[in-house]
Amino acid sequence: MIIRNEEKRDYKKVESMTRKAFYNLYVPGCVEHYLVHRMREHKDFIPELDFVIELDGQIIGNIMYTKARLVDEEGKEKEILTFGPVCIDPAYQRKGYGKKLMEYSFEQGRAQGYDVIVIFGSPVNYVSRGFKSCKKYNVSLENGKYPVAMMVKELIPHVLDGRRWFYKESPVMAIDEKEARRYDDTLEKMEKKYQASQDEFYIMSHGFIEG
Repeated sequence: MIIRNEEKRDYKKVESMTRKAFYNLYVPGCVEHYLVHRMREHKDFIPELDFVIELDGQIIGNIMYTKARLVDEEGKEKEILTFGPVCIDPAYQRKGYGKKLMEYSFEQGRAQGYDVIVIFGSPVNYVSRGFKSCKKYNVSLENGKYPVAMMVKELIPHVLDGRRWFYKESPVMAIDEKEARRYDDTLEKMEKKYQASQDEFYIMSHGFIEG
């Protein structure tokens, strides 16, 4: 097993793997592979923190980072990290590869001079990796709300120092769903269908913690 930076020759494999991993998981179909496709050309994308994990020469996972910002109540900005989608090939999930990939990327992010990561996802997947509720770090959306799905990890302890912060994600995360569907239609056909995980995602993504 090795972890290395993604190379151009890996692009199609990574996109295909991402599509298979996310298809019908959160909604019928998915947009994550389209996000991967367009993220690499965006100014906020960080190539140095774009990693694949290989097992016996086969890519089985990927994680990609972009820059984001925190702004305090006085308007002071702090450049931070966000990642997503993070993906493990469905045949290799729940075997510890995602943990290895994330932990390696955290070390590399710290080495690049970053000290905070903010993500959106299911807490059950990330609290064991050191992520905590955004409310615990006083990090909210620009509208002041604290989403249940928004989590924070300090790469350097106590760097957020308790002050109020507002999260501003990169514009690359704003997916045009029509464009995503058009891109998906150019690829091998997969059946869009309902799964119970879609209801779980809906509940999680629409929940907020009272301030």
